Amino acid sequence: MLKKIIDRPVLATVISVVLLILGIIGLTRLPVTRFPDISPPTVTVTGSYPGGNSESVIRSVVTPLEEQINGVEQMEYIKSTASNDGSFSITVIFKQGVNADQAAVNVQNRVQQATPILPQEVIQMGLTTSKQQNSLIMVFDVFTEDNKKYDELFLQNYMSINLVPQLKRVPGVGQVQMFGAKDYSVRVWLNPQKMANYSLIPADVNAAIARQSVEAAPGKLGAESDAPLEYVMRYKGKKNQTSEYENIVVKRVGGELVRLKDIARIEFGSIYYGGNGTSNGRNAVTAAIMQTTGSNANAIEIGVNAELEKAAKSFPPGIGYSKLMSTKERLDEATNQVKSTLVGAFILVFIVVFLFLQDFRSTIIPAIAVPVAIIGTFFFLLVFGFTINILTLFALVLAIGIVVDDAIVVVEAVHSKMEGSNLSGKEATHSAMGEITGAVISITLVMSAVFIPIGFMTGSSGIFYKQFAYTLAIAIIISAVNALTLTPALCALLLKNEHGHEQGNEPKKRGFSKRFFTAFNAGFDNLTNKYIKGLRFLIKKKWLGAGLTVAITAVAVFLMMSTPKSFVPMEDDSFMVFSLSMPPGTALDRTTEVARKIDKIFKDNEAVKTVANITGFNILSNSASPAYGLGFVKLKDKKDRGAIKDIDEITANLSAQLATIKEGSVMVFRMPPVEGYGVANGAEVVLQDKSGKDAASLKAMADKVMGQMMQQPGVQYAYTTFRADFPQFELEVDEDKAAQMGLSVNDIMQTIQMYFSGDQSLNFTRFGKFYRVSIKADGIFRMDEGAFNEIFVRNDLNQMVPVKGLVTLNKVYGPESMSRYNLYNALTINVMPLPGSSSGDIMDNIEQNVLSKLPADYGYEWTGLSLEEKSSGAQTMVILSLCLLFVYFLLAAQYESYLLPLAVLLSIPTGVLGAFAAIKAIGLDNNIYVQVGLIMLVGLLAKNAILIVEFAVQRRAAGLSIKDAAIEGAKSRLRPIIMTSLAFIVGMIPLMIATGGSAMGNRSISTGAAMGMLTGVIFGVFVIPLLYMLFQFLQEKVSGKRVQTQPELNH
Repeated sequence: MLKKIIDRPVLATVISVVLLILGIIGLTRLPVTRFPDISPPTVTVTGSYPGGNSESVIRSVVTPLEEQINGVEQMEYIKSTASNDGSFSITVIFKQGVNADQAAVNVQNRVQQATPILPQEVIQMGLTTSKQQNSLIMVFDVFTEDNKKYDELFLQNYMSINLVPQLKRVPGVGQVQMFGAKDYSVRVWLNPQKMANYSLIPADVNAAIARQSVEAAPGKLGAESDAPLEYVMRYKGKKNQTSEYENIVVKRVGGELVRLKDIARIEFGSIYYGGNGTSNGRNAVTAAIMQTTGSNANAIEIGVNAELEKAAKSFPPGIGYSKLMSTKERLDEATNQVKSTLVGAFILVFIVVFLFLQDFRSTIIPAIAVPVAIIGTFFFLLVFGFTINILTLFALVLAIGIVVDDAIVVVEAVHSKMEGSNLSGKEATHSAMGEITGAVISITLVMSAVFIPIGFMTGSSGIFYKQFAYTLAIAIIISAVNALTLTPALCALLLKNEHGHEQGNEPKKRGFSKRFFTAFNAGFDNLTNKYIKGLRFLIKKKWLGAGLTVAITAVAVFLMMSTPKSFVPMEDDSFMVFSLSMPPGTALDRTTEVARKIDKIFKDNEAVKTVANITGFNILSNSASPAYGLGFVKLKDKKDRGAIKDIDEITANLSAQLATIKEGSVMVFRMPPVEGYGVANGAEVVLQDKSGKDAASLKAMADKVMGQMMQQPGVQYAYTTFRADFPQFELEVDEDKAAQMGLSVNDIMQTIQMYFSGDQSLNFTRFGKFYRVSIKADGIFRMDEGAFNEIFVRNDLNQMVPVKGLVTLNKVYGPESMSRYNLYNALTINVMPLPGSSSGDIMDNIEQNVLSKLPADYGYEWTGLSLEEKSSGAQTMVILSLCLLFVYFLLAAQYESYLLPLAVLLSIPTGVLGAFAAIKAIGLDNNIYVQVGLIMLVGLLAKNAILIVEFAVQRRAAGLSIKDAAIEGAKSRLRPIIMTSLAFIVGMIPLMIATGGSAMGNRSISTGAAMGMLTGVIFGVFVIPLLYMLFQFLQEKVSGKRVQTQPELNH
């Protein structure tokens, strides 16, 4: 079959063209993302209990819900938080690869079962179950040029009426999260004094509005009768103007009507006054866009941008928008870099090949092979359901070097057949293919074998590896198909035998290229001779050779162990986040004031482009509270940043300046490089209270644990966002006294609840949107404890009884928000490593020295990315060993020997040495890119070794002595090995000098691979022949086979 292909060039080209067409189809259909979608499927249940504080919400709402949800199929862990504004969320994280829609349905069913036992208010406000996508793909803000003209309330509602509905329709948008939800609302501000005078309680107001603001369907006139005309009657529906609410009759006293405006102040305002937002000091609303699982971030953002531009045309004058964070920018930067690298690598490889083959026709052949293999791969990516992301693109850049290899091996072989003979191109190709088909297939199998075990990895890092490895494996297999079909057909067509005619007509005019190539060849032969001398020297001094091999292996292992580990390197994405926390119990005005100071510090820094400032929200614990603020900071492009360009230095400088703000504490941090794992970096551990103690003792334990953590080597600091020192009042009702007065605890608490926390159970429609009516005591009537003097409750005899005598207030301290993890009350501790120390080691240290010594009634669990790192750290070693094992068995099968493959495997440390030395030298961690590069390196180095060993084995079979076979093998294969390796290393150069938004990843993968390749070739060409000699000798000893030896040759 393969023989026929050489004579059927049309068939060969058809195969390639079909691959190309399929690849182009794949390319147009594939989604583009920055990383593979590795965040595990997450389902969130949210709701709120008006007036509840964090502890009561945990008791009455979260616990019953968790009991039901716990153990839903395929769940990994469950965590929940509740804040003092009554809001709560329960998050269920599922195992990787679970269908998110199915998971959401399962959770929803469990929630339904728990509904009957929840408080009525919670059910009225509604529970939402949604599949959550943690990845923010874009943050933008809509701002006003002139603060006098538009306030935040207007901006927020303008957006939710005119912009958000359109954005939600962009395919792939999961949700549009607006920070500080200021929806319109009819506010009914009650006056408790006037209420008491008319002997009213808040429930009466609620009932009055509910009775008089209704939707009704009066029916028809003239239907089912002899009337000549039929009329539909309609009623205007719920009241939606303040004047209509003011005139609602609450009570009749004699002939006099008491209207709502007599006992309350009514305004059309905001449902929520707990936060403010600015952008560069202007009133603004910040919104974040989340994507749904499996959607294309690139396409979403293009859609969102189009909608924003369209909407901006009709913005009222003086309103604009700006983008703070965009995944597309990072993505384009990353993909453009890799695309230009693809082109760069292609050209550089072309040059290297031309240098060695010295004939344009031969160079064209590998150059045709590359696009076919690279573009063809895209089709298979589509079939496997992968995306175009940084990892799959990296794989393709690396594939260039490998794909060229296969083609070079063929072209080299055809050339060496022609040398010194008069064979035509076609004959030479036939003869060469007979010899090297085996080698090509074996190299392909080995290269693919390295990558197949990686598919067995689980978890997030597994997805990373899998997409990278399978992409490379596909490219390599296509390239082998090429090398066995298209390349030989092209060789037969294009190559002419010029070797035979060169002897006679030497004195033809020699152009520059001829002279250059003659010099180059002389130089190369000289190098080869020196190399053989060196090799002979090592063969004589056997101990030196053995020592060299052992030393290289030892250094490689040492470097590998001592390089700090991490998951994905941090990139300079020109984006940072800050979180402000004020002393417990601070009111919003004070927080906003401090936020202005922070704003000024950022605005005075020349590297900063925009600052969006949002108060009343804590981004670290994802809960609303007036004592917190957060901000998104966008930096200018690297070239425009002024004196300091490095994002880490800028962050450090800003942190130092912000430390001068004494009123509160500010933390500046950068978003983790991989979306879907929360916001903070570092290791995350959850401390669980297993015996149900109070919040203060959990916090005390956490402080003790953090104290011990900070003493561990490599820890910069440990912190938790949990605080149990918020000032609170505990209400005590004198139940006996209340009963004597004809009151129940329920009556008292309901009245207090409606005055102080309000009621939002009524609603109305306006501007085509659905809004709530909010009933609550006016602000001046609830400033401090004195407020209780004004409050009266109606007893069973319709008398007004003052609450003051029945209720006592005790000062206590409690948490702002409470969290649970796997059904225990818990808090999260974040541990930040010192620069250069690895989170993996720190996690092991902390686990041994601190966490394992916790008292029995406390527990701990790693969470988020740390959980991933913990589970995948051990995996990596297993998988690497599996890769080596696969390679070993394949070679054993091919050489019919269990010993010879060791010659190939033991040469691999030569490359590991260079890879880790280079990584250490430029100060990177042993991150996931480096590991991916290493796996690939194993394949490439094994390939070089196979070329030498394969040839030596053939020579030995032909009857040379072991020593001569080794030297012959090394000598004849030196040129293709140096050529392919140089092609590969040169292909990596554009990535090694990369800058910008994905430079760290590019450098990690390319530096490790290229430098590993360099040392692998330099040391390898000496080590491999020595290893071959040792194992061939042992093999013959063991099997007892002797080969007839010719007398030693003299080279």
